[in-house]
Amino acid sequence: MSSTPSGTTPYYYVPHASRHPAFAAFGLFWVILGAGQWINGVDWGKWSLLFGMLWLFWVLFQWFGDAISESEGGQYSRKIDLSFRWSMSWFIFSEVMFFGAFFTALWWLRSHSVPALGGLDNALLWPDFKAVWPSVSPGATASPAGIIEPFQTMGPWPLPTINTALLLTSGVTLTIAHHALVAGNRARTILWMWITVLLGATFVCVQAYEYMHAYSDLNLKLTSGAYGSTFFMLTGFHGFHVIVGMLMLLFITLRLMKGHFTPQRHFGFEGAAWYWHFVDVVWLGLYVLVYWF
Repeated sequence: MSSTPSGTTPYYYVPHASRHPAFAAFGLFWVILGAGQWINGVDWGKWSLLFGMLWLFWVLFQWFGDAISESEGGQYSRKIDLSFRWSMSWFIFSEVMFFGAFFTALWWLRSHSVPALGGLDNALLWPDFKAVWPSVSPGATASPAGIIEPFQTMGPWPLPTINTALLLTSGVTLTIAHHALVAGNRARTILWMWITVLLGATFVCVQAYEYMHAYSDLNLKLTSGAYGSTFFMLTGFHGFHVIVGMLMLLFITLRLMKGHFTPQRHFGFEGAAWYWHFVDVVWLGLYVLVYWF
């Protein structure tokens, strides 16, 4: 435990030795092992993945609970607040690079890989192939070798457009909640936070329905060539981030209902809001580049 006297805020809080990092690493080991085995057709891989995820969630629940207790106990000074802000900033930057890699892959496929496959050096191998994107455009052959089933692309209307409206609206309601918190109106903050969480949950449900439509009506799958893989990787990882962001906002709302945060000190709220706005911006890029182009 910290050696700071009880009731005083230390200049910089140094937590006691913790089991959480080692326990989290143990859970991640089974997650990665299980995922690797599952995608290679090993049946027990899915159970390893499930065990690792449940273990990791249990560890994070306890870890975050300890951090909340330390914060509410007055252990975190301005120095800790600044370190949290820098940490969240770098975390979001890493997420920008993560999605940047997928957007770059999409650009590379459309601008370089597909045109190269339609060049003269490949014309003898695949004379029916046309270098257009997506590869199911009129007159194009999606799979000259016949290894990819015919599919249809996903357009922007209506489900992606509805989801765009949901996310943009959630950004507005979250901003209203933040202003209410700064103004000291806790009841108004909680109301708008619940609306934001509901909008996020609705987005996830609409995307789940979109995936069902893609599989059943369009025959669009992860195995549907370069288009299918980039579509599901980009939208799927974004959907996962929406779920994470929605859970962050949900727990922040529950903390608000318990009396946590003040108009002057509420970085937990701000950090979750930063993440949610980042998710909104990424979706706008997806909406334009994936669904329209």
